[in-house]
Parts: sequence; structure tokens; C-alpha cells
Amino acid sequence: MPTAELQILSMGGEGDGVAQGPVYVPFTLPGERVLAKGAGEHRRLVEVIQASPERVAPPCPHFGVCGGCVVQHWASEPYLAWKRDRVVQTLARQHIETDVLPIIGAPPFSRRRVALHARRGERGRARLGFKVRSAWDLAPIDTCIIADPKITAALPALERLAAPLLEHPKSAPTLHVTLADEGLDIDVTGVERKSGGLSADARMRLAEHAAEAGLARLTLDGEIAYMDQDAPSVRLDGVRVVLPPGAFLQAAPVAEQVMTRFVGQAAAGAERIADLFCGVGTFTFGLARIAPVYAADGAAPAIAALNAALAGAPGLKGVTAEARDLARRPLLAEEMKKIDTVVFDPPRAGAAEQSAEIARSGVARAIGVSCNPATFARDARVLIEAGFRLEQVLPVDQFLWSAHVELVGVFSR
Repeated sequence: MPTAELQILSMGGEGDGVAQGPVYVPFTLPGERVLAKGAGEHRRLVEVIQASPERVAPPCPHFGVCGGCVVQHWASEPYLAWKRDRVVQTLARQHIETDVLPIIGAPPFSRRRVALHARRGERGRARLGFKVRSAWDLAPIDTCIIADPKITAALPALERLAAPLLEHPKSAPTLHVTLADEGLDIDVTGVERKSGGLSADARMRLAEHAAEAGLARLTLDGEIAYMDQDAPSVRLDGVRVVLPPGAFLQAAPVAEQVMTRFVGQAAAGAERIADLFCGVGTFTFGLARIAPVYAADGAAPAIAALNAALAGAPGLKGVTAEARDLARRPLLAEEMKKIDTVVFDPPRAGAAEQSAEIARSGVARAIGVSCNPATFARDARVLIEAGFRLEQVLPVDQFLWSAHVELVGVFSR
């Protein structure tokens, strides 16, 4: 493979340095001269000839092998400025100008959700870790500086737990780990089922390992394989919510608190609120302290958990929750006649169908939460063309040292 000396001009959207061409080189920074190997748009870094003054020592020993983090070699201030600028530039591509607030970042060791992949190791053991960059193989890890220390401390026990899951040679398990108030809640996907699934012996060993690890719950594609006395739960605005298996939660509690506070401030004074793509109630309970809330989400178990939690939630002004596929059956403009504020927090694909209905409605205020600035900007353009103004956007970095950025945008007529 040929090597070439390149001048890195900027940082690309996926966290790779960009040279003229464009040519993308991972683990490089703007202003650096580097030696890179390969041909075409994507090259491999060989050597940094002239380093940027913004380059720092990566704090994690697995950086560069593990595919989770891409910019640990960048100083905090320019790194956060890059993430904020990504939001600004993405909105600009839709010809949207607004007040983009300073970005708020989650600290290290604050993430409560991770996905660990298991592969067959030697002598019947399992290898557990994150995927390496652009490959099927794993980067075994013994520490993770983005994850809550309680997750990291459990890694040896989770490696033992994973061994029975590899009973069938075609199994490629993923352990979706959530730190709940009662301990770790794990939902496993990727276990071969066509051959009949795990044997009775494997299930027994799995339950034994789960008990030894002190898990709150272990499920296989949502089916309970082990559960301690108390079902795993979290508190959302002070309300205890028992989590359905594999439930979606914001990745970092500190980021969740920032976003719920910002959404609550933006919704202040509302008389009736719709909370769309509500999940288990991340924003619902706080909004229901302001005004009555209609909540909807396509995940029926999430709505069931939200409804069950309402019994232990005094002081709310009323919540009506419905399981509803908002992509296929969005809340219609005619159904929003008595609603003055809409909060929507869709998945990465955005809320194209729902945004069109909000645009047709008489709603005075809309608050969008998104983990994908591109689909947010697309949906924002629909609202703006219908007479809304995007007043301000708050970027939130809860996916530390990755290329992902979260945001909250506030619209008014």
C-alpha cells in the first residue's frame, strides 16, 4: 500500500481528519501534517509528523483499538466547539439560522447504558468487549472511561455470564446493559434461536452466573432468564418507573437532567401538552407538573410501564398515555385542537410524518429532542415553512468522544 504525506485541513463529521481530496484519516486533527497509508478516500494513519497544539494524550488505554470513541486525542475545548459547530452547520444546510447555545457535556464515567458484544474465546470462555473500528472483531476491555464504574466493575462477571450464550456456533450475543437503581439490567440479543435456543443446562448456568454477578435482571430478547427480588427501575422526575426489558433511556443521567430541565422551562405556561415518542416517561412526569399531558409511543411495554408508575406519582395534573405508532399513525392536527405545546423525541430517523401534522395544527409551541441533527433539521424546515420560528437550540454531548451529538430545539409560532 502506498504512503503519502498529508496536511489535515478540518475535522469531518465522523471524527476523522480531512485532507484535500477529500481524504479521511482517523486519529488526526486540523493543522497536523501526517503520514498515511492506503488509497482512495479513507487512509490509515502511520505517523504524526507535525502535531497540533490541541492534541492530548488519550485517557483510555483502549483508544485506537476500541471502536467506541473517535476523538479522545483532542483537547476538550476545541472538541466541544466542533460538536456545537456540527449542529450549526447541519441547520445551515437547511437554511436555518437560530441561537445555538453553548454545548453542555456529560462527564466521564457517567454513562449508564452500554452494548457489550460477546465472541467465543479459548477453552470455552467468552471474549467480551466493544467492536473494533470498521470490523467484526472485538476489542476486549478491562476498563471504560465513559461507563459508570459499576458497569466496569462487573466486566469480569459479565464475561463469565456470556459463556453459556455461545453454546451454538452461530450465536453472536450482544449484552445491552443498563444501570438501574437496583443494579444491572441486561437484555441479550443475538443468540441463535433456529436450532431451539439455549439448552436447559445453558439456561441454568446463565441464571447461576446472573445471581453470582448480582444482576437485577437478565432477559433473552425480552424473556426473563433471571430476576432478583426487586424489578429494575429508575426515577424520572422523582417517579419510580419499573423498566420493561430493553427499555430505552437517555445514555447519561446528567444529560437527561439537563434536557428535562430545559424542556420544562420551554414548556412553562402551557395549558395542555402532547409528549410524543415519550418512551417510559423521560419528559412526561415533569411536563405533567405543568399541565395535563397526552403521551404516546410505539412501544407498548414502555406505555404500560409509564401507566403503572402513575399510581405512585402524586402532584401531577393528569396523564393519558397511549401505545401508538407515530410514524404510521401520527397524532393528527385535528387531534391537537386543545393542545398548545408539543414535545417530540423521535428515534434517529426523525419525525417526518408527525412534524407534518404539527405543522398543520394550531399548536403554539413545539419542543424537539433529537440524537440526529440531520433529521432534526429536516423536520425543523417543515415547521418553519408552516410559520414556526426556531428560537434556540441546546446541544448536549452525552455520547462522549464520539461523533454523535444530542440537541433540544424550541419552536414558537
